[in-house]
Amino acid sequence: MSTNLLQKIHSPRELKSLAFNDLQQVNDEMREYIISTITEIGGHLAPTLGVIELTTALHYVFDAPQDKIVWDVGHQAYAHKVFTGRYEQLKTIRQYKGLSGFLKISESEYDVFGAGHASTSISAALGIAVSRDLNNKDYKVVSVIGDGAMTGGLSFEGLNNAGLRRKQFLVILNDNEMSISPNVGAINSYLTRLVTNPLYNRIRDEIWNLTGSLPLGKDITRKFIRKSEESLKNMLVPGILFEELGFRYFGPIDGHNLKELVHTLKSLKTLKTPALLHILTKKGKGMVSMNVKNREYHDDAVKFHAVKPNGKKPYKIEKEVVKPSAPVFQDVFGKLSCEIARNREDSICITAAMKEGTGLVNYSKKFPDRFFDVGIAEAHAVTFAAGLATEKVRPIVAIYSTFLQRAYDQIIHDVAIQHLPVIFCMDRAGIAGEDGPTHHGALDIAYLRCIQDIIVTAPKDGNEFRHLLYTALEQTDQPFSIRYPKSSSIQFDENGQAELLPIGSWDTLKTGDDLAILAVGSMVYPCLNAANQLEKLDISCEVVNCRFIKPMDMKCLKNLAMEFNSFLVVEEGVQTGSFGEGISSFLAHQSKDYTVQLLSLPDSFVDHGPRDVLLNELGLSENGILSSVKKIMENFPVSV
Repeated sequence: MSTNLLQKIHSPRELKSLAFNDLQQVNDEMREYIISTITEIGGHLAPTLGVIELTTALHYVFDAPQDKIVWDVGHQAYAHKVFTGRYEQLKTIRQYKGLSGFLKISESEYDVFGAGHASTSISAALGIAVSRDLNNKDYKVVSVIGDGAMTGGLSFEGLNNAGLRRKQFLVILNDNEMSISPNVGAINSYLTRLVTNPLYNRIRDEIWNLTGSLPLGKDITRKFIRKSEESLKNMLVPGILFEELGFRYFGPIDGHNLKELVHTLKSLKTLKTPALLHILTKKGKGMVSMNVKNREYHDDAVKFHAVKPNGKKPYKIEKEVVKPSAPVFQDVFGKLSCEIARNREDSICITAAMKEGTGLVNYSKKFPDRFFDVGIAEAHAVTFAAGLATEKVRPIVAIYSTFLQRAYDQIIHDVAIQHLPVIFCMDRAGIAGEDGPTHHGALDIAYLRCIQDIIVTAPKDGNEFRHLLYTALEQTDQPFSIRYPKSSSIQFDENGQAELLPIGSWDTLKTGDDLAILAVGSMVYPCLNAANQLEKLDISCEVVNCRFIKPMDMKCLKNLAMEFNSFLVVEEGVQTGSFGEGISSFLAHQSKDYTVQLLSLPDSFVDHGPRDVLLNELGLSENGILSSVKKIMENFPVSV
């Protein structure tokens, strides 16, 4: 028998050609390869480890790419990438100009639908199934969704509509929060085998059709048949919710039992109606292996959702030794949230399945009664906060910038229109790094600036973050947003004192004569550093920390308009709808002409890569700012 089957698989066709008994070896090799690769270079590890057997079974039973497999989020699809011809490329995943960490339509014909946000797969799969039938095509559609993503409202909207449409497609619910419990035993396996059996389903459908032709008592007879089946299932199967939504429910079954998975999927492949298969898996199965060479694994209790690269083997995760001089912004928020909780009994924190990512782990432990994780339900988080705010509670909603997009209507309708003082702390604003365009917080300045009555801010460092948070808490009739990047906070004094800032106030950090640089948030220090370098070239720049994006400091701006003819506006957001466009609009209405250059994110989706590399490539670095100022001064050397 071959000692390396995985390297010989370049498409699902090679996988399907293997004897079934060889599939376990393929799974072992896949688990070893993913653990060794991802612990070395970094990436989402645990999600894929939990679905290796499922991925093998899916590609063994279905005929991709003709059959469409839609993965929710996609960070669990590393094994899928390997099976579909990207074995060698996996070593580049999430690396600059390498494979995407998620699914990407442009990357492979096997990547049917790309997504970096959760809860999308059911709606997308339904769209594909409807398109199939409209075009009279014949292929299967499968949606794979995790229990976490199933908490999102979009999932249930998709389920509800799919049940109504009655289109043939299969939803696989990957439940990785439960252990393999006793109900995944003999009687439940027997029941699942029974109800997935083609003969059973053919007889069931024939009886159903037969009762439809009865001249009398059709409704009563069908109601009796349905109730009888439901009564049996209610005793043995926890899936009545899905049944009520119009799905045939099967399971739960062991998601690591390859034989059971293959048998069940083959049976479900023949169904003509919407079906949901519930599987139980262990997230991170096989991590950490202490004996990789012999393919012996044990399950670690820790769930390695995502790991940072350690750059070496063997495959144990090691903590990074090098620490930044100042904590990252998310850790600053974690410290400040606890500080605020001690000082303000009316404050609470809300997040949407991002306790770790937003820095709220310690807060959740110290203030459990004031911490609310609503799951992957950003829209609910915002309206929930709005309800709290009506009763004088001060909610702080901590959500990634890119995920807050999902609650845009709620920000407008439930918060802003009602003048409720909800505080939005928006992590990962700007370039988010290796997770790419689905996670870059490029749009928040633009989509918040246009909302009436909202305050939009960005701190230059951790200390100013404290000032803005406490300032936000003093507002009683306006929503308040604070955006900050996935990077070092530059400066943060844990024992510092909060300073209440006048709403709309800017701060001039460096005076100059030739040109005014208006910098927002993460761009303040690069601009300040660039200005110091330019001074050596006899170019004198005034640097203003525009910590309030909306409202703007009109007094400061008017004074600058009188002093300078040339402006450079630097921000880590898209140009359309930007802070810079607000500055340009103001200056366009003044009595003299100005040179205004906007340095921002491009009008295109930025690919994945290290944050510093991408910022440098986009001109949003010290060198890029230097170049921009030099070009302005070359064309317009005289100010005043």
